[in-house]
Amino acid sequence: MEFRTLAEGLQFPEGPVALADGSVLLVEIAAGTLTRIAPDGTKSVVTTTGGGPNGAAIGPDGKCYVANNGGFEWHREEGRIRPLTQAKDYSGGRLERVDLKTGAVEPVYRACGDMPLKGPNDLVIDAAGGVYFTDLGKRRPREMDIGAVYYGKPDGSSIVEVAYPMVTPNGIGLSPDEKTLYVAETEAARLWAFPIDAPGLVKKEPWPSPHGGRLVAGMGGYQRFDSLAVQADGRICVATLINGGITVISPDGRHVEHHAMPDPMTTNICFGGPDMKTAFITLSWTGRLVAVDWRSPGLKLNQAG
Repeated sequence: MEFRTLAEGLQFPEGPVALADGSVLLVEIAAGTLTRIAPDGTKSVVTTTGGGPNGAAIGPDGKCYVANNGGFEWHREEGRIRPLTQAKDYSGGRLERVDLKTGAVEPVYRACGDMPLKGPNDLVIDAAGGVYFTDLGKRRPREMDIGAVYYGKPDGSSIVEVAYPMVTPNGIGLSPDEKTLYVAETEAARLWAFPIDAPGLVKKEPWPSPHGGRLVAGMGGYQRFDSLAVQADGRICVATLINGGITVISPDGRHVEHHAMPDPMTTNICFGGPDMKTAFITLSWTGRLVAVDWRSPGLKLNQAG
């Protein structure tokens, strides 16, 4: 797949957000920053969040909401970088809000009830302004957390658990009619669907579904799912690790196609441009943000930035 490199030298970029002025917001997880990439490729740091900013989305208040995993240890070799276990200076998982004008960072949620957030990863904001986000959890040398999906009001007044237990829930997105929530699990490379009854409330399948989701698709072989975006036609575009690229899956799971990228840590995708047919993709192992002319338009998000 042909692509244009927009920025290089990024410290494990993730969470791209296409803005109306043609720039792209993204997080640099290893640097702990929210960074803006101008149309000419110029990089500027909006703010330093610390920890591990992992996903980003523009909220109804015009501020940027960030899923912060609390930090990783990193393996660096010959200019390549990849995450390992929980950081020694792990600062706790949280959903936080960034004022794009001032760079001020404030926490929105650090827990759901008495359950601390461990490693928030990706998020999507619905038409009501609420935030669905995944908590992938953290991995330590001999153990790892069980993950979950949460829904919180953007003012910090209410957070509920949507789905549990999940094994490394990562990418999350909404169907065009917002009647279905999609969640990708990393280690199993599975995509799940949850019908939405009301904001933050999903209809669940009975056992043997482990968490109430309906399996849309599962990939064979050694590949892993990361973050995702949805096309205007409803197909789900999942960034795929190891088998680096974007896996496009129909809502019924019957049609799957893979678009290869030259990076085994292809971590995220978003859509922008006047016709929503420019895909911005983060190639995190090699530290690049690239743009691809996509055949189908992406779904316009509720807050376009």
